[in-house]
Amino acid sequence: MNLKVLSLAVSGILTVGVAASATAVVTTSPVRQSTDLTEFNSLHSQGAIAQNSVEEQTNIRVYEKASPAVVSVDTGKSNGSGTIISPDGMVLTNAHVVSAGGTVNIILADGRKLVADVIGFGEDGLDLAVVKIRNENNLPTIPLARPGSVKVGQQAFAIGNPFGQFQGTFTVGIVSRIDQQRGLIQTDAAINPGNSGGPLLNSSGELIGVNTSIFTRGRGGGSIGIGFAISADKLPAFLTAVREGRAPRAAQARSPFGNKSPQKVALNGPAVSGLLTDKSSVLPTDNSFFDLYSFEGKAGQQITIEMKSQEIDPYLILLGPNQREIAQDDDGAGSKDARITVTLPADGTYTLVANSYQARQSGSYTLELKASAATEPSRAILQEEGALVAGGPVLPSDNSLYREYTFEGRSGQSVAISLESTDFDPYVAIFGPNGRLVAENDDGSDSTKNAFLTVTLPATGRYRVIVNAYDASGRGRYTLTVR
Repeated sequence: MNLKVLSLAVSGILTVGVAASATAVVTTSPVRQSTDLTEFNSLHSQGAIAQNSVEEQTNIRVYEKASPAVVSVDTGKSNGSGTIISPDGMVLTNAHVVSAGGTVNIILADGRKLVADVIGFGEDGLDLAVVKIRNENNLPTIPLARPGSVKVGQQAFAIGNPFGQFQGTFTVGIVSRIDQQRGLIQTDAAINPGNSGGPLLNSSGELIGVNTSIFTRGRGGGSIGIGFAISADKLPAFLTAVREGRAPRAAQARSPFGNKSPQKVALNGPAVSGLLTDKSSVLPTDNSFFDLYSFEGKAGQQITIEMKSQEIDPYLILLGPNQREIAQDDDGAGSKDARITVTLPADGTYTLVANSYQARQSGSYTLELKASAATEPSRAILQEEGALVAGGPVLPSDNSLYREYTFEGRSGQSVAISLESTDFDPYVAIFGPNGRLVAENDDGSDSTKNAFLTVTLPATGRYRVIVNAYDASGRGRYTLTVR
């Protein structure tokens, strides 16, 4: 089953002109006409080489001009990218990169590591933030493009730090679509996790957008040629608010679904009837219509949500109280109907997205939410206490300590896994019978460092649970529970 991932990244006139000129060389030669195919191919190849040469020179010029002002943003928990926009060290990035606020490390293109303070966040769901490098002057910068100058079809260039490992990576594409309503630029220039906050540029090396998200298939997926950048047209007002001290100093609550208020529904209440039309909200990632619902849930409750329709292909997405995705489903209820069955990880308000699998599908649907009694205890499959101590096994990727436990699971079974410790920052992962990663988690919510995840097991067999510390310094006692 394909999954929708809401992660939670120039003008072509010169090239076209060269292409037209090269064609003229072949078709309008005043000297003679030739039926020699070899000669024709030779002339045509020369034109193609000339075109490619111009494109290469544009790529090189843009990279050499802009890359010195593109930085890596390291929060200690994650990595993103950023753009230096003032010589005294103002760096533009995404709010979700630096959402914890405070101080971050900025790694310049020349390798220097500098300390910066988070000084402002966007409002009303605008995924932007500014950090200020301490005690720096005369830094390289990238200028903003003129408002309203971006056109579909023009070249687009992205620079960033994909996967937090490849600083200064340069990718090339075009502007594929402009979403004026949401202030987003869609591009096929490759954008991957870690590119968040980095610049999208035009052929003059000017900033036309801030890379923010991608649409992909499967959890942990990479670029499939559909990336989104916040248009630079949104920047002047935001930057003015930052400079004048009016921008929020703490990250604002943000939803990937904009500012739409959800309709409240009750667990075990009557079925809800809905209708998706061209008047509904639209997911920017795939142009599909959606309605939002919310309900109150309790930790440990097992719930089943079904969306059925004879007119559309239903799709469900469930978000937790911290707005992080818990589950999604396309055809889990048979035929094209959707079903999610999970154990809720925490008390709070949950958000449900009633969506269609395909873009711009209109039609009616019904939605039903069922839950176990809030007081009903769930049986512990595993209950383990242990400790991560020096000399124990370590993960080769980051030298962090870990322990491993196993349990038998069945296909379709819903399990909740919690890893708690007061000594270190826990990290938990579960691997399936085929050895592949099923799910992982660092922080169960914004208010705790304990790890928590819920998952529907994909197959029957033996599962491995990895108890891990977030980094190599993690030591101490923990409690692991699988229910």
